[in-house]
Amino acid sequence: LSQRGFRGTIRDFPGADPLKDVEVLRKAMKGFGEYMDRDLSHRASCRKLFAAAAVNDGFELFQACFHFQDLIKDLHSELSGDFRKLVMATLKSPAEFDAYELNSAIKGAGTDEACLIEILSSRSNAEIKEINRIYKQEYKKSLEDAISGDTSGHFRRLLISLAQGNRDEREAVDISLAKQDAQSLYAAGENKLGTDESKFNAILCARSKPHLRAVFLQYQQMCGRDIEKSIGREMSGDLESGMLAVVKCIKNTPAYFAERLYKAMKGAGTKDKTLIRIMVSRSEVDMLDIRQEYVKNYGKSLYTDISVSIFVIYCISNKQPSSWMDDLKPTSTRDFVRQRSN
Repeated sequence: LSQRGFRGTIRDFPGADPLKDVEVLRKAMKGFGEYMDRDLSHRASCRKLFAAAAVNDGFELFQACFHFQDLIKDLHSELSGDFRKLVMATLKSPAEFDAYELNSAIKGAGTDEACLIEILSSRSNAEIKEINRIYKQEYKKSLEDAISGDTSGHFRRLLISLAQGNRDEREAVDISLAKQDAQSLYAAGENKLGTDESKFNAILCARSKPHLRAVFLQYQQMCGRDIEKSIGREMSGDLESGMLAVVKCIKNTPAYFAERLYKAMKGAGTKDKTLIRIMVSRSEVDMLDIRQEYVKNYGKSLYTDISVSIFVIYCISNKQPSSWMDDLKPTSTRDFVRQRSN
């Protein structure tokens, strides 16, 4: 990613004036709705704007924090539904948002295993460490303890391994070790009665990404099938989903998120929470690459599918016919999400 430059779609706004932006947003909340989408979606985030203004001046820091907290309260009271969720998500730092989503996935009745898998399998060591710090600060318990209390078995061990953020990040690849790891995975699965899940865990959660790509190539040459197919044959349920997500992120992270977005918008009902989470969390990371993978794999632009998906939700929820172009009510949510993909 560093070699290719910035691959997000939401950039910092040079010369931004955070306090002036607050006034623009307040006008939007008083009825000038056209300002709302434009201002929040074309700035990297309000948090960055306030931080930039407060770098060299303690009083400005106090003033910025005061106005920022006030802004959050105003936005929360003025907005509603998915648009409020979307806007509030942009006001969190990446680690704060991830910690919030992880906590939401764990607390309450039932566990959102897909959310846990998505976040923990796709973040870097540094990102995982920061998520752990924020989680402990905000929710008064460690992320590992929270996961342990809400999951079980090999799936729990997989999540805990990922949540420790201890993956080797060296770029060099030792082909002899890659062959050895491929043989170990084969011996732990396809070439064994039963499956040694701990061996898959140890290799997939600890080895570097370049090394694992070499392992997957050696594995395919060795046993004649992709590692994903072997995981599908040897595992099931949440553990299978988790292992497959790890493999997909190692092979091609943007393609993994393109698939997640596609599945979130297809079938019976759009998974709004998943759509919002991915669009917000990846818009400053690799959304350009996700867009390319989406078109390549599904034959339509991400922009088009988001438009259709949110339009259908509105028509179904209101139970009345509506023109595609005329009086389209979910404009705020639709345009805001689409702008984060542009």
